[in-house]
Amino acid sequence: MKKILLSILVLVILIVVVAASYVKFALPKVDAAPVLHIASTPERVAHGSYLAHHVTLCMDCHSTRDWSQFSGPMVAGTDGKGGELFNEKMGFPGTFYSKNITPANIKSWSDGEIFRAITTGVDKFGNALFPVMPYAHYGKMDKEDIYDIIAYIRTLRPIENNTADHDVDFPMNFILNTIPKNASFVQKPPKSDTVKYGAYLVNAAACMECHTQVDKGQIIPSLAFSGGRVFQMPNGNVVSANITPDKATGIGNWTAEQFVTRFKTYADPANIVKMGPKDINTIMPWTMFAGMDTSDLRSIYAYLQTVKPMNNKVNHFVERTDK
Repeated sequence: MKKILLSILVLVILIVVVAASYVKFALPKVDAAPVLHIASTPERVAHGSYLAHHVTLCMDCHSTRDWSQFSGPMVAGTDGKGGELFNEKMGFPGTFYSKNITPANIKSWSDGEIFRAITTGVDKFGNALFPVMPYAHYGKMDKEDIYDIIAYIRTLRPIENNTADHDVDFPMNFILNTIPKNASFVQKPPKSDTVKYGAYLVNAAACMECHTQVDKGQIIPSLAFSGGRVFQMPNGNVVSANITPDKATGIGNWTAEQFVTRFKTYADPANIVKMGPKDINTIMPWTMFAGMDTSDLRSIYAYLQTVKPMNNKVNHFVERTDK
């Protein structure tokens, strides 16, 4: 009997080792980077800049943010330099730094390699990227929009800035390799189809990621857009808002004008206040979203009015007791 039990134990250990080795060394398994040569036209670059700064917010994470001011506006001249920190204190399973995406660091990357990284989460070297960059959402965009973003990134001023390597906690260092998936691109709806176009923008901006509670780091789909996700900030926790059309706790009583004004308020630098030593800041990049076209904001509002209303009252700023 002891020999049988020992044999079973050895077999189980062998299976675990083989499975772990497969996940660690054979994954991620996505298609090879496509062969692309994206023409850099003024139109592509301009639209790519708009998307990167005000919709997909590439510049939000891949630049330096001034957290001494409300919502951490981007520091001028740091476009794409990388180095923003995401760690355990912010609820991440390890320590992650945004990468330098200026030509100083990715000049040797092909357009196809950049495209694959943005849309599937696998870099030039075959490594899985942690989805703090919401590549699952970018992989559901129109290819042409991604091409525009790449065309813009190529024009960034080269900045020499070597960012630190990631330090991924166990077991996420294994799980991470299972996350990247091949993209499933769509054709962008016409702007005239306000609700569908708004849905497209909401996906591109990854609104669901912050405005939905998570369980073990995974979005809870049944609670989509109802808010309540907690983000730890130096002086306390900031909790994401309920943006469903619930009239009591969401934005069901908001007009389109009120929704647009809420964003456009922060286009005026005078409304970006200096944070006090005890103030709780927000990770919501108001200053970047404030640059979104009014018509695009209206489309987002129109789509959000169609999602399932959920009653979830949120206290946005909560002082921490563990400081």
